[in-house]
Amino acid sequence: MLPAFKSLRHFSTTTMRRAVSEFRMTVPWGEMRGQVWGPSNGRPVLCLHGWADNSGTFNTLIPLLPKDWRFVAIDFPGHGLSSHRPDGCFYTFPLYVADVRRVVEALQWKRFSIIGHSMGGNVAGIFSALYPEMVDDVVLLDAYGFLPTHVTDMFKNMRKGINDQIQYDNKTNERKERVYTYEKAKERLKAASPFLTDQSADILLERAVREVEGGFVFTRDFRINLKNIVNNNMEQCLHMLSQVKARVMLVLAKDGLFKTFTLPNGYGDVIRKSWIDQKATVVDVEGDHHIHLNKPEAVASIITDFLQSQNPDKKESESKKSSKL
Repeated sequence: MLPAFKSLRHFSTTTMRRAVSEFRMTVPWGEMRGQVWGPSNGRPVLCLHGWADNSGTFNTLIPLLPKDWRFVAIDFPGHGLSSHRPDGCFYTFPLYVADVRRVVEALQWKRFSIIGHSMGGNVAGIFSALYPEMVDDVVLLDAYGFLPTHVTDMFKNMRKGINDQIQYDNKTNERKERVYTYEKAKERLKAASPFLTDQSADILLERAVREVEGGFVFTRDFRINLKNIVNNNMEQCLHMLSQVKARVMLVLAKDGLFKTFTLPNGYGDVIRKSWIDQKATVVDVEGDHHIHLNKPEAVASIITDFLQSQNPDKKESESKKSSKL
């Protein structure tokens, strides 16, 4: 099963233009959508967005990255233009990892790199641990790759998530889509993500809302807001981290997620140290949680340099040249 690439268009930035096509693939509950840049034979790079965002989060960054690479940025289920999960289903990290596996199967990618922002970075971490043979490099944008939860909180979260889901399901007949003007929808998006610039909010809204009679409604599934019922404790996270064979770079914004969201018991420091012990590169940059979207020029060269330093095609080419000398 191969996805269809449709609707060729151009996305403009102040620095360049890049042709982008629409990614679509069938899944059992509907379809997954996304965006594609670059030639079909280019170096494959999968881009995973953060919670409540969509593939548009990479619209300003990818035009600054090498033109001969193949970027596929997906909308996770329940986000952007992708179908919502079936009624009664939960949104959990293992299912997001399964979504990624479906995508790379459809793309017929055997080995590739991943750029993951926030939640997408955590999905990238778990995927790279489960499928180490498939992932060459991982760039974690304002993410640790793993978010350990204390054991007692794991089960509190599970109970709350189950109760929230059942309560939500029981109110099916009472739910109505709220219709906004475009400006009100933009205000709501920026209230939830206060670091977004006006331009960044407009970019995300291209896939975050759809027009209906009287205004706009959000495309994302409300259930993504419910408590995640599947968490991992520190021991599980460290074990998964140890299974990652890819080269990893963490790009952490100084005014980003971890300035306002502190992991308990020093867990963040433990994960960071564990990555360093595993020879990961850690780069602290000035900026906020959406720096890759708001000010992509601040991270584009860092990402390019890291990925080029481990370009498997380049290494193979250099190896062949050396053998001929």
